[in-house]
Amino acid sequence: MALADEKYKAFQSRLIPTVPPERILGVRTPVLRKFAAGFSKRPEAEGFLRDLPHRLYEEDNLHAFLLERLGDYGRTVKELDRFLPYVDNWATCDSMRPKILGKHRKEFYPVLLQWLRSSETYRARFAIGMLMEYLKEDFSEEHPWKVLEADDGRYYISMMAAWYLATALAFRFEEILPWFRSPLLSQETRKRAIRKALESYRITEGQKEILRRL
Repeated sequence: MALADEKYKAFQSRLIPTVPPERILGVRTPVLRKFAAGFSKRPEAEGFLRDLPHRLYEEDNLHAFLLERLGDYGRTVKELDRFLPYVDNWATCDSMRPKILGKHRKEFYPVLLQWLRSSETYRARFAIGMLMEYLKEDFSEEHPWKVLEADDGRYYISMMAAWYLATALAFRFEEILPWFRSPLLSQETRKRAIRKALESYRITEGQKEILRRL
């Protein structure tokens, strides 16, 4: 494939150990997103979205990028529901942030809560990632609790829960800080969240000092 890059393939293979190397071509994300923009206008795109599961990692990412371009809320949720069971890595999962869901936050919230409780690792991880969209608007005190409830020890869930908490600190430090002292928060996720927060430029040095003392 003309878009493939062998060196980038080797790099990606190290980052996403849950994907067999033979499924990776090594297409860089900006290149694939540009391809998706053109491909989404072609009639073949509809058939591609129906054709699950895909064989290649890049095909999964292309699928994710096409879903981001859907303009209808109901169809976006339906297509995500079909696709998420086939997502097998954090990179594909985290690349999907359909803007249409942000325009329907209240309508999407019950679906998000259902997905948070999923036994499918990347469906739950996707839901935690989407919950970050509620940090600026429509935030509720129950959101951090729902994240901690979803954090059941699965590594890729813990990592996303830590990312959520670190990001939440940047927006709502005083509201989120007590959760770092909660017995509901596992030691592993707490350490990961603090590490991410200490690396953040959006958290002040004074706030970082508080985190170091936890």
